[in-house]
Amino acid sequence: MHSSLKLLALSAALAAALPAAAQQSAEGNWLVRVRAVHVDTANKSSAIPLLAVPSNAIHVENKTIPELDISYFFTKNIAAELILTVPQKHDVKVTGSALGAFKAGSFYLLPPTLTAQWHFNPDGDFRPYVGAGITYSDYSAVKLSVPGVAKLKLDNDYFGPAVQVGFDYKLTKNLFLNLDVKKAYVRSDLEAEGLGKVSRVKVDPLLIGVGLGWRF
Repeated sequence: MHSSLKLLALSAALAAALPAAAQQSAEGNWLVRVRAVHVDTANKSSAIPLLAVPSNAIHVENKTIPELDISYFFTKNIAAELILTVPQKHDVKVTGSALGAFKAGSFYLLPPTLTAQWHFNPDGDFRPYVGAGITYSDYSAVKLSVPGVAKLKLDNDYFGPAVQVGFDYKLTKNLFLNLDVKKAYVRSDLEAEGLGKVSRVKVDPLLIGVGLGWRF
């Protein structure tokens, strides 16, 4: 089974495995949110001496993306959240190299994330929470190169930790305003054609999202 589908299966299993333990709420145990999320990449990378590229010279673009997440509350305080989006295109550039600054190409990234959360003040209007879990990075359509020198490629996938903090604010019986901040650890080895591994790239984005949720 594809690894990103495993996260979907795990989330479904979590929701189905403990139905008797869930504390039924008048609002319902499911919460579905849609968010606009700004992706602020850390852009840390090791140097590539053979290609005259210094440390931290590989830059993956920042961008704003759509996000869908589905939460299931096992109790008033404990929930599991599956965070989804569609594969997102990221442009890559290199600065400070012996070749000067240049566009290195692009890749698509699908980063589903599964977290376990603790929700504070579950009966109030203002409901802060913290969470921790795993993120899966699936790289596809990789088109990267040092122009005229070498073609580049990324690892196909990567599992890493993720942490989050946020809050829901009750607007109506079922509708909530949401603010969410996540740190995801997204990394990959960078390989050059004929040279093997040449760098370790740490995208490690900070994701700041705002949106609306519906509890049922």
